[in-house]
Amino acid sequence: MEIERKFLIKELPVDLSSYQCLTLEQAYLCTDPVVRIRRQDQDYYLTYKGKGLLSREEYNLPLNERAYRHLLAKADGILISKKRYLIPIPQPSFADGFTPPDLPLNLKVELDIFDPPLAPLILAEVEFPDEKSANAFLPPSWLAEDVTHDPNYHNSNLSKKIL
Repeated sequence: MEIERKFLIKELPVDLSSYQCLTLEQAYLCTDPVVRIRRQDQDYYLTYKGKGLLSREEYNLPLNERAYRHLLAKADGILISKKRYLIPIPQPSFADGFTPPDLPLNLKVELDIFDPPLAPLILAEVEFPDEKSANAFLPPSWLAEDVTHDPNYHNSNLSKKIL
């Protein structure tokens, strides 16, 4: 199960280069249901995602490069390329005195900086162990509008159009 919230950002962290950075490219074989292929640095995956906005089923299966390239030729829409920065949230805040049941949470912002044709889009995602934690989470000040419930910001929908 994937439980995540998505945000636009107000500003990039000043020390962005100090965080781990992954290079991703992904394409979609189908968007209903979502069937995605992804290259993450030198690793390859086939992913199935169920319906939902805040939470949904997600299954990842490993691929090799040959299978990835074969499936890439069959993908619909644009190839999405982006840099993903993994930014820890050392002291996450929660609304109304909520305390997550599983501490520490080790939450992190996955900050995606999209390459053309989706540039200058930048999205941030935070994954959670449960929906209560996700709903009570107070984002760091550098995150802006919560777009979790806007399907236009799902990568599967972004692959179908240019902003």
